[in-house]
Amino acid sequence: MGGVEDDEPPSKRVRISCSKLGGLSNGKSLREPASCSLCDSMARPLLSEGDDEVVGPKGVVRKIEFVRIIAEALYSLGYKKTGAHLEEESGIPLHSSAVNSFMQQVLDGNWDESVVTLHKIGLVDESIIKLASFVILEQKFFELLDGENFMDALKTLRTEIAPLCVNSDRVRELSSCIIDPSHHDLCRFSGKDTLTVKSRSKLLEELQSLLPPTVMIPEKRLVHLVEQALDLQRDACKFHNSMVEEMSLLTDHQCGRDHIPSQTLQILNEHSGEVWFLQFSHNGQYLASSSNDRTVIIWEVKVDGRVSLKRKLIGHQKPVSFISWSLDDHQLLTCGVEEVVRRWDALTGECLHVYEKGGLGVVSCAWAPDGRRIFTGLTDKSVIMWDVDGKELECWKGQRTSMISDLGMTSDGKQIITVSKDTTILLFGWESKAEKIIEEDQIIISFALSRDGKYLLVSLVNEEIHLWNIEGHVRVLAKYKGHKRSRFVVRSCFGGLEQAFIASGSEDSQVYIWHRSSGELVMALPGHSGTVNCVSWNPSNPHMLASASDDRTIRIWGLNEVKIKHNGAHTNGVHFCNGES
Repeated sequence: MGGVEDDEPPSKRVRISCSKLGGLSNGKSLREPASCSLCDSMARPLLSEGDDEVVGPKGVVRKIEFVRIIAEALYSLGYKKTGAHLEEESGIPLHSSAVNSFMQQVLDGNWDESVVTLHKIGLVDESIIKLASFVILEQKFFELLDGENFMDALKTLRTEIAPLCVNSDRVRELSSCIIDPSHHDLCRFSGKDTLTVKSRSKLLEELQSLLPPTVMIPEKRLVHLVEQALDLQRDACKFHNSMVEEMSLLTDHQCGRDHIPSQTLQILNEHSGEVWFLQFSHNGQYLASSSNDRTVIIWEVKVDGRVSLKRKLIGHQKPVSFISWSLDDHQLLTCGVEEVVRRWDALTGECLHVYEKGGLGVVSCAWAPDGRRIFTGLTDKSVIMWDVDGKELECWKGQRTSMISDLGMTSDGKQIITVSKDTTILLFGWESKAEKIIEEDQIIISFALSRDGKYLLVSLVNEEIHLWNIEGHVRVLAKYKGHKRSRFVVRSCFGGLEQAFIASGSEDSQVYIWHRSSGELVMALPGHSGTVNCVSWNPSNPHMLASASDDRTIRIWGLNEVKIKHNGAHTNGVHFCNGES
């Protein structure tokens, strides 16, 4: 394609676009693609090492690489003439003439020639050459089988593929197609990604991902870099709480404070006592709240974003301290203070069952993801698993839980999360019996689990909130400070778009909001006249936040603009970002 290694006239400097050329079939290989990151440094560069001209004020963008990925982008967009003119004018070819020949040979099915050329395109890592050869010859093998040239296919397998000593398991699978041709037919027409011929353009894409980027520029590399830049801008924006599709390439992205729910849109005052707990349903259409007035209220979130009373649940004999929605949002569990757990029909308000253990009080509850079992923590520090009809299935005695009314389940349903001691959180595999421990230096007040079950938010007595990664290696990721707590249980939550924010109640009557990744305090929202005990962010609307307080009210927080139009229609408070404040 032109440049120092191309003697052809500029008019023939046209890139081969593997995405535009047809192939033989749409099958895929089961061979796992190898990473080329280890071999990047071993590949010979297209031009000389001394050509290190850079562009841009920071001096970190090499001109050669920059021009090459622009050329690749032009070809990918279908601007072949423009791409060719860029190569001609800059004198920087997208690929060397050897690579161009290799790509064309692959697309033409000249397998033996392509394997020979593979050794001439600048690879010095023999393992990569062997792996690429294996992929090419496997394609040759399947095309021979498709043409019913069984003897030639067998010869290719024995004399070309097997001597590479690559992926012996795969070689045995290929030999099964020779021994039993019906096995190959079954694989070809089963619709599964098993032993089958792939299109040549797909083969070229696989080779492109296998070979070092210094030899072959990855497909759509410029688009990938731009998307990375947008992701970094979004993550760095401490107010980003809107749909990413509206981000513009023409300006640096920065949202304003008006994308955070900071205005009181409603004050709900149906409770006659302090409101201790509240939680939105998983679909965001309902909000459940509980109080020391011994009632639970189910609120409905209307299409226009207004919240109205739907059901008042009466039956507990003590204040209600905890609520847990079933995964389908049809039922909810409510837990009285050292009393019982009640299961309710969320639509009708009927109490379906009462879970209690003679002589013991229940302090916490949680649903299993399958919705057929529930877990409860008891005052004797044990944990019980029940079926929904109230049959006790299993009991784990010992220091399994404390008096804190928080109980969680990881999203896979395999681990129960409890506060087992004052400063210890226990992740207990109820089937495997394996245990993980999170040790804090301070007394734990409460915890909240992220939607994906990978992160835990732990509120401490010293007015700090710690974000823990609980998947794989357990570790602290961030700490949040600023809210007030000295006497009461104050709860925090994840929220906002992609749960990019942390919110917490506070004893100074305010709601605190932090940017999750940076730990920066974004806002403190005044309005309540008593301790804010609990907060909950609507999972389906990043611009709706609810807070519960000792002042006997629930506040619904939203954007400064109550009614926002998008695409000519009113929404329930969902707002889309245009990159402006």
